[in-house]
Amino acid sequence: MYLEGITGPDDVRSLDEKDLPALCQEIRQAIIDKSAAEGGHVGSNLGVVELSVALHRVFHSPQDQIIFDVSHQTYAHKMLTGRAVAFTDPAHYAEASGFASPRESEHDLFAMGHTSTSVSLACGLALARDRAGAHHDVVAVIGDGSLSGGMAFEGLDDLAELGLGILVIVNDNGWSIAENHGGIYENLAELRRTNGTSERNLFRDLGLEYRFLADGNDVDRLIGELEGLRGLDHPVVLHVCTVKGNGLDVACADPERWHHPPAFTLGEETAPTPASSAPSRETYAELTGSFLSSRMEYDPLLVGITAATPYIMGFTPARRKAAGDQFVDVGIAEQHAVTFTAALAKGGAHPVLGIYGVFLQRAYDQLWHDLCLNTLPATILTYGCSVHGTRDATHLGLFDISLLNGLPGLTYLAPVCREEFTAMLTWSIGYAGGPVAIRVPGQGVVSRPDLAPAADEGFERPRYQIVRHGSEVAILALGSFFELGERVADALASLGMKATLVNPRTVFGLDEDALDGIAANHRVVVTLEDGVLEGGWGEQVARYLGPAGVRVRCFGVRAGFPDRYDLDELLRENDLTPEQIVSGIQEMLDV
Repeated sequence: MYLEGITGPDDVRSLDEKDLPALCQEIRQAIIDKSAAEGGHVGSNLGVVELSVALHRVFHSPQDQIIFDVSHQTYAHKMLTGRAVAFTDPAHYAEASGFASPRESEHDLFAMGHTSTSVSLACGLALARDRAGAHHDVVAVIGDGSLSGGMAFEGLDDLAELGLGILVIVNDNGWSIAENHGGIYENLAELRRTNGTSERNLFRDLGLEYRFLADGNDVDRLIGELEGLRGLDHPVVLHVCTVKGNGLDVACADPERWHHPPAFTLGEETAPTPASSAPSRETYAELTGSFLSSRMEYDPLLVGITAATPYIMGFTPARRKAAGDQFVDVGIAEQHAVTFTAALAKGGAHPVLGIYGVFLQRAYDQLWHDLCLNTLPATILTYGCSVHGTRDATHLGLFDISLLNGLPGLTYLAPVCREEFTAMLTWSIGYAGGPVAIRVPGQGVVSRPDLAPAADEGFERPRYQIVRHGSEVAILALGSFFELGERVADALASLGMKATLVNPRTVFGLDEDALDGIAANHRVVVTLEDGVLEGGWGEQVARYLGPAGVRVRCFGVRAGFPDRYDLDELLRENDLTPEQIVSGIQEMLDV
């Protein structure tokens, strides 16, 4: 195996040219094998194998600085920079994350997990290089949907004026996560059709030199092209056409599904099939897609919006086709998504934006200025906001409450079950009093008819639901941590303590009447939240109850950037097991 001998880019450069296709095949197989075992970004990484080999054959990382945007295209890069064992030996799989990480290697310049940043980063690196009188190359690899983010345009626009010696490689595989959307990609498609000769060329229109390479999966041609682009004294865009999923027929045939599949099995003809072929349990994605699709049939003003992740809302290609212009994928452009949503609401539509909470933070100004300041009635469904969500440090979904906390006029709801979720979504679509966000539970769908709101119940003001009545101890368990609250209450009951258990339902704003009643009849109040403590929901409760003389303890995750954490470990480290919470309650009662 060639990969066994690759300890760094020097080893790539020492190989005979005729051996490079075999190296590429080994890398490709390692991507498939590791992804089959653990899941991963399959399509995007298979598409850039040859490009990654060519880059490390021509340039001298880390002296030459290479930035991969979004960085979910870095599997081959990692193998070529001393981390091959993390992809070839299952015992070492955990040693490399799915994204660039300076903690792992000096060849990863930035921790990166979000999109459209590479050109801006390259501009800063190149200007610092020039001011220091250095002469190394700076290369930005952008693609797989990254160009739709406004920051990519801002970087390209500034690069044209700065005139810095930067090579921008546009990895054009024709896809984002799902299909591409927007005029930029129409132009890329036209450039592909004309072999880069179309008079319509957004890069040249910006004042950038433009090159085109049709076969971006031909390692020899890539090397030849890159050799002529070393030592640039001005910016050049190299438009490289690659195939997403290259080398795996099913991934090429269905790039959306194979963008980031879960673990899968390899069939007799090496065609992966999902590891679980049995019908999966209901998900909030499917629940959302079914609910909104049905409602669209009689509500022409209902519009679903996504920023390149239609699957989190359950909008399959078939549902997207059926919805027509009632479902809009704006591409990887969260800022535009929020402001577009605000304007839809202003125009009288009923917009519902579905978005990962970790990506919503990219649009904070738009939430503040365009949506909340204008008190516009729109619905935002935040997904992945949970310790049960994505566990890479770049994609933690634990900061949404502290992020959104304090935005005036925003109603943020935390359902516990399918009944609450559908009731809140139904209400929010018809609510005209301002924006509503719904924190979609982080675990699987559960049905709890006992928690179902009354048919005419609204959520414009906080109204806590007392599920169990007790004394001495009150447990306020928010959203997806309600089940944890039940377990704590059960554990206390086994010790002879009957605790009050509360489903708060509302993240922002307090049910002061309920809290006053709790303070009058309980010595200890505990808050449980599936997110960071600092700036979180529990702090609101503690601040209100401070003058009441009741003892309050907030349980949640301490702020930080845990990377690829073990869930049970994280819970123990943050005192979030039922046993630890009960112990903490007992300590407070004994004081």
